[in-house]
Amino acid sequence: QVQLVESGGGLVQPGGSLRLSCAASGSIFSINTMGWYRQAPGKQRELVAHITTGGSTNYADSVKGRFTISKDNAKNTAYLQMNSLKPEDTAVYYCNLQQVTAYRSNNYWGQGTQVTVSS
Repeated sequence: QVQLVESGGGLVQPGGSLRLSCAASGSIFSINTMGWYRQAPGKQRELVAHITTGGSTNYADSVKGRFTISKDNAKNTAYLQMNSLKPEDTAVYYCNLQQVTAYRSNNYWGQGTQVTVSS
């Protein structure tokens, strides 16, 4: 059992910044991948960024150069630093954790945090 709790969302002006946090608790394996996804109204949920235990990262093209994902393995916490925010970044942002058991891969999701970029 794993629980993820996001925080840090809110309303910001275009060009502003936010830092999202995701704290994982429960049966967390030492090797896992954490990531951030977002879903805007009427659109599919999409990957924003993910990071492995070893620090390998991947970003959506739309956020490259603006967002930075990081992870504190000891604290099982992931972060998403979002700079130069645009109105099109407005979405509910969800934290995700993936880890593999002997039987299957497991995905866990947070409840989401709203990010609104508007003037």
